[in-house]
Amino acid sequence: MSNAFLKVRDLRVHFPTDDGLVKAVDGLTFDLVKGKTLGIVGESGSGKSVTSLAIMGLHRGSRARVSGEILLDGQDLVTVSDEELRSLRGRKMAMIFQDPLSAMHPYYTIGTQLTEAIQVHEKVTKAAARNTAIDMLGRVGIPNPQRRIDQYPHEFSGGMRQRAMIAMALINNPELLIADEPTTALDVTVQAQILDLMRGLQDEFGSAIIMITHDLGVVAEIADDVLVMYGGKCVEQSGLDDAFHRPDHPYTWGLLTSMPRLDRVKSERLIPVAGNPPSLINLPPGCAFHPRCTFQEFAYQDCAAVVPELAESYPGHLSRCHIAAAKRGEIFTEQIAPRL
Repeated sequence: MSNAFLKVRDLRVHFPTDDGLVKAVDGLTFDLVKGKTLGIVGESGSGKSVTSLAIMGLHRGSRARVSGEILLDGQDLVTVSDEELRSLRGRKMAMIFQDPLSAMHPYYTIGTQLTEAIQVHEKVTKAAARNTAIDMLGRVGIPNPQRRIDQYPHEFSGGMRQRAMIAMALINNPELLIADEPTTALDVTVQAQILDLMRGLQDEFGSAIIMITHDLGVVAEIADDVLVMYGGKCVEQSGLDDAFHRPDHPYTWGLLTSMPRLDRVKSERLIPVAGNPPSLINLPPGCAFHPRCTFQEFAYQDCAAVVPELAESYPGHLSRCHIAAAKRGEIFTEQIAPRL
């Protein structure tokens, strides 16, 4: 996609360990344009968070082996210097972490951390930075920001801490925002408020957003496109409507049929995806999903021997499966759609 603000090409993040090589991300490719939101979904251990940390350059200094290209507005984040990468964080890209209590420093007030984030990138006085911080806390819905700015992270509730984390991420108007499970530990009402806030701020700033989550309800609420990860690889990528109404991979079918619906009476029990996610040290040969797949009989190649390519099933919809696209459509229509 020529106008993409973020281009990830064949990203691989491997960790050498005493037990073997952990292939946390293994050949991931996607594009993201400004003003759009990409939802990355998958079970724990699928490589979602490792992908986000690679984009932010937070694997540097660890044992991780990162290869491929991460082009942010044409600049390759894999090869830039540490100093340049630090200058980009906060100013051009920012991240909302899953646990704001551990992501924010417990010894400094919210205001100290926010003003420091501003002064790192802009030559402004401490008083001006403080005023900007108060304004941002108010915009993310924190009441009495003039008073709350001098409090410590532990004095905030979970929802307020997450809002403060969002304020810190947005304080320098980044063009790329990565949100790693930002609503996992929050109750549903606060979750809805946080998603509304992110949508509103995206409309205002035109940011590109990557939403990393295992919750398909969150994806349905905020994403424009969906990327499904399994075993460190992308197994399906499509627009939001296709992801929910025309899913094309057996793993995505499993995720959707195991999701409860509140808008209709369900007479059948939810059917979870059988088995457990694979070990990233000892991935199954061939298609990583084949030990859990109940549709292997329809495959035209040996699922246990050959790794399927990520190919276009129909325009704008990519899938990694040895079952023919036409047959997958037939299976979905006859067996999966009635259960959704």
